Amino acid sequence: MTTVFDVPADLLIRKVALDLKEKPEIQAPEWAEYVKTGVHKEMPPENTDWWYFRAAAVLRRVYVDGPVGVERLRSVYGGAQNRGSRPSRFRKGSGSIARKIFQQLEAAGLLEKATGGRKVSPAGRSFLDRAAYSLKTETVEKAPGLAKY
Repeated sequence: MTTVFDVPADLLIRKVALDLKEKPEIQAPEWAEYVKTGVHKEMPPENTDWWYFRAAAVLRRVYVDGPVGVERLRSVYGGAQNRGSRPSRFRKGSGSIARKIFQQLEAAGLLEKATGGRKVSPAGRSFLDRAAYSLKTETVEKAPGLAKY
């Protein structure tokens, strides 16, 4: 059976983001087009669908690392803050974004609460594995030489 580990992460995240965009529970808040994703960023994301891509990446991250909490996601999506002439320093990403995405994925039935954070529900595991399977079959049909994925 094909799982998340059998396909490249970037292709899977793109496919899952398109699938999540069709779910009514996953909606970008009205402030999402103006917000920065952390204090280390200077500008908001350029992609208008960044919320769905982040939700897909969070869902994959919880699948792989499972149970994951908001603080760990803040560390994952953090980065170096440019402090001018002083050396750059690591800063965590936005906790509000991670929390809202967790809540939306939980409302969609893809995540569930667990000790130490949230884990992927059986419906979420099935959702991601189906996306990985369809991605793998598309890859094999388009380029048989890439069947190793």
